[in-house]
Amino acid sequence: MTLTEPPLTEPEAPPRTRRALKRAAIVVLALAVAGVFAVIAFVLWTDNKIDRLDADALPSLSVVAGDTRTFLVVGTDDRSSIPDEFDDVFGNFDGSRTDTIILVNFTPGEGAQLLSIPRDLKVEIPGEGTNRINAAFVFGGPELLIATINENLGIEVNHYVEIDLAGFARLVDAVDGVSFLFEHDARDAKSGLDVEAGVQRLNGEQALSYVRSRQYQENHNGAWETVDGNDIGRTQRQQQMLLALFDQVASKRNAFNLPGFATTFAEEVTVDAGMSLGVIIELGRAALDLSTGDIDAATLPVVDHRGSDGRAYVIPGNGADTLLATFRAGEAFPG
Repeated sequence: MTLTEPPLTEPEAPPRTRRALKRAAIVVLALAVAGVFAVIAFVLWTDNKIDRLDADALPSLSVVAGDTRTFLVVGTDDRSSIPDEFDDVFGNFDGSRTDTIILVNFTPGEGAQLLSIPRDLKVEIPGEGTNRINAAFVFGGPELLIATINENLGIEVNHYVEIDLAGFARLVDAVDGVSFLFEHDARDAKSGLDVEAGVQRLNGEQALSYVRSRQYQENHNGAWETVDGNDIGRTQRQQQMLLALFDQVASKRNAFNLPGFATTFAEEVTVDAGMSLGVIIELGRAALDLSTGDIDAATLPVVDHRGSDGRAYVIPGNGADTLLATFRAGEAFPG
């Protein structure tokens, strides 16, 4: 007769051990629940800091159709918001005007297009006549600027995002600065820029001096030379800095700074009412999946023009119509 050995069984944990395990599980579960509610509370608290414009204030915005959203991103020049600790190189005047006008096509999962519009572009401003495009903001704020872009460039805008000079600097500081490569020593006495050649870590004030430079100079073999010192050169530098900032924000190395960046972004921007919490989270998550290689950037080609009113303008140059057509179609920029 064969004896069958009894099956092996784990010894039953003593009652005290079982109680300890249950308490540990309850603690872990409680911490998890608390963490979820903390994240939700942070998101809601951050969202409440965003300044939103009522839909009635922006009737020229178009309803989103399809996957692509078109944003009007405006950087305003409001000297009253410049921190006291910044060098006194930014000047002083009352009011606010547009310093940066960028149109952005963003298709989640695919990529983005940045199209910079020179602020001296000659346009017909509805109800105001011929003027530079940045005057539309002065005359009628965001709504008139959106209407002017729609009528003159044939581009429908879905969302509006606005940030001032100081806000941009604070965004840069919120991610501990941006790394930027300078091929040569560079300077601009008017904007306060003064950097050496090589990869430099720019803080908010330095980044602001770079994007505002209109008298940009580089040191070539001991001689200072003006390089792209006009408004077109400045729009290109603005795009370069935005891409550097995006690269810094999207970097996995910067995950620790993201909550601070999100808070600063919420405090510094003005957006349209359609930028709800859900939309911002959805777009933000999709944007973080992009790399700078997924972002196509261009500036509207223009040439100098003297108007019959005696003002100096720029008007669309060779290739402008093609560039606008590809942007409207959401296609890759030529070249």
